[in-house]
Amino acid sequence: MFFNGHQQSNGKSGLIAIDGSIGEGGGQVLRSALSLSLLTGQAFTMTNIRAGRPKSGLRPQHLAAVHAAAQISHASVKGDRKGSGQISFASGPIKSGEYHFDIGTAGATSLVLQTLLLPLALAKGSSHLSITGGTHVPWSPCYHYLDLHWGRLLSRMGIRFDLTLSKVGFYPEGGGELQAKIPGGAHLKGIDLSDRGTLKHVRGLSGVANLPLEIAERQRTQSLKRLKNLISKVDVEVAIESFPAQTKGTLLLLLAEFEHSQACFFALGARGKPAERVADEAVDGLARFLRTNGAVDPWLADQILLPLAMTKSPSVLRTSEVTRHLLTNAEVIRYFLPVDIAVDGPLGRPAFIRLKS
Repeated sequence: MFFNGHQQSNGKSGLIAIDGSIGEGGGQVLRSALSLSLLTGQAFTMTNIRAGRPKSGLRPQHLAAVHAAAQISHASVKGDRKGSGQISFASGPIKSGEYHFDIGTAGATSLVLQTLLLPLALAKGSSHLSITGGTHVPWSPCYHYLDLHWGRLLSRMGIRFDLTLSKVGFYPEGGGELQAKIPGGAHLKGIDLSDRGTLKHVRGLSGVANLPLEIAERQRTQSLKRLKNLISKVDVEVAIESFPAQTKGTLLLLLAEFEHSQACFFALGARGKPAERVADEAVDGLARFLRTNGAVDPWLADQILLPLAMTKSPSVLRTSEVTRHLLTNAEVIRYFLPVDIAVDGPLGRPAFIRLKS
């Protein structure tokens, strides 16, 4: 189900008007609307952009997403300036090709990539993206989460692409770069992630950039100590890596692989933050997940909702936690697509999510 040009997907004419303060009121409202406009050809206006954030309006990483979406579709855009609380966006046909986008700050490269990936994956022809900015920053999926987790689940849905990391960019300096090769011509299929099955093993990565490797070793030691008590009968491996970067930073990531699914949790270092605390944050996330019967972690549930909404076949997944991000994303999707998204649990609790076009 891919709507080229300016075909309407829900029978409505004219601009779709969206209040950017709906739900959690953050940048995800805008990014999802941009993706959906590219996918359906439907133009939209948005007011109260990021009204739920301390610094409302468009920030550099949001502007980067807007300009990137406009560039791959020759879109008509109004209101695309720093601090703007409203915008209008009218997409043209998607144009595959080679693109470079520079956020100019430590803004999340992952969020720009997630805005563009599905439209380019479904378009004809291959594309190559290079995005510079922050690759490992707070409140956003880091590069390794995308590569080891998000990308693998999208592949099961028929969305294949290759990611590479040229340089790591930690907050607040940024300066990182990721690249994505997207073949195009993807054929989406629904997915059943209702049962995770038995935990098979846990793989981890403890990494540093421009810091002593001893810090990565401390993160690894603490994570293994905690995991031994948490999952004593499961094979656990945590690798140590030194990242190429212009900035300083640390990462501890854990990937839990089950029979039918997987879940990923990570934490980042910061000035004055002990290595042991970084490890504890990642392990605590995994521990919370294991106490539920969820098949996917709450961030992945949110991030694959839009691709699932584009499939012709029904899908079901069981998230370990219903988040405001998830509910907000569902609300934005309903503006553009005639899809039924049912969430059978309350905020903050595990739930089945069912999608049917």
